[in-house]
Amino acid sequence: MVRDSPSINTNNLTAVQLMELDACSRCGECVLWCPTYDASGKDPGLAPRDKILRWREFMNKSYGLRAKLFGPKKIPEDEIEQFKDDVYGCTTCGMCATVCESGINTVELWEAMRANLVKRGNGPFGKQGMFVKLIGEYGNPYMAAKEERLSWIPDDVVIEDEAEILYFGGCTAELRQKKLAFATARVLNKLGIKFTMLGEDEVCCSSALIRTGQYEIDDIARKAAKANVDGIKKKGAKKVLYACAGCFRASKIDWPRLLGEELPFEVVHITEFLSDLIKQGKIEWKQSIDRTVTYHDPCHLGRHVGVFEAPRHVLRSIPGIKFVEMDRIKDNQRCCGAGGGVKAGIPDLALGVAETRVKDALEKKPDILSSACPFCKRNLSDGRDSLNLTPDELEVEDIIVLAAQALGISLDDCEDQAR
Repeated sequence: MVRDSPSINTNNLTAVQLMELDACSRCGECVLWCPTYDASGKDPGLAPRDKILRWREFMNKSYGLRAKLFGPKKIPEDEIEQFKDDVYGCTTCGMCATVCESGINTVELWEAMRANLVKRGNGPFGKQGMFVKLIGEYGNPYMAAKEERLSWIPDDVVIEDEAEILYFGGCTAELRQKKLAFATARVLNKLGIKFTMLGEDEVCCSSALIRTGQYEIDDIARKAAKANVDGIKKKGAKKVLYACAGCFRASKIDWPRLLGEELPFEVVHITEFLSDLIKQGKIEWKQSIDRTVTYHDPCHLGRHVGVFEAPRHVLRSIPGIKFVEMDRIKDNQRCCGAGGGVKAGIPDLALGVAETRVKDALEKKPDILSSACPFCKRNLSDGRDSLNLTPDELEVEDIIVLAAQALGISLDDCEDQAR
């Protein structure tokens, strides 16, 4: 008797992850905390527990005892396609991993499932499929020419040809939210920090490819990581600064995996760098910012890597700022909604999560909702606008911009590009 092949396989899933499928105790704690499940109107398909149990059922039908005795049980394609839709309805924020009673590393599990589905021909979701062409052809997700990476640099900013410190600008700051790039470069100059940049040779960190399970297609993500690492080494950098939490996470965690080796330089977020300078007494603030400020922890900076205190230390150190915390912070913070490819693939869902996070902030009546990630800033701004709030009612701004203002640095000559 000829048996059917299994409907799914174990590609991209490690032995530990296969065991994690059985480790789920079905307690439902993850369901109570999931931001996309909540913003979707409690769509059961988006519940983390549900996704684990459904994939476990797929595995049992394909490889369980009955499958070994009588052959794999066919899984209808529409079920697999529905599962694909649901597993991509996740920002990979990691909140479910934080509260998981069984200690399941759900972020890695979702990304492994996505990569498996991409290989099978089911993923990614919607416009996420454009990431491969855009990053592969242009080196960035915005279809920008490489020369545009330098177009934001004003005459007063000094960038060395080589230096021990390199600022990795990132696609979004260099090509869209240019105020962030201006602020970072001018702050470093103001503090007397000599730094270099990759400029035209910088390539997308490939976080979007990795988060959406497309990192193996045409080897684009690995090639991009290698190009950046080689470029950084040529610049003589021993420390690389990031103002983008997504680039920071990709460099610190994903690049070593893609390349199979440790990075030959230190990876540091700009808030960590500034916090250390403040502790050393090397920053002298020039202006007071007399505003009430709250802080949103980016998932890629906080839960994924563990940087919680440095951004808060910077904000608390700026004269005039009254710092207030939201109820959900640090390991338990609510995602902004933009991560995991959701902003590109399911924008309405991303907006729903952002609205809820803005409401979290409004409970504390701040003047400014700050973050340390351009994607968080963008999506939280969208959430604010969707709630019909004006920037005068709630300003959404990056910490490095507030630091620049407190140092007396003008940013009036910079403009963010249309999205």
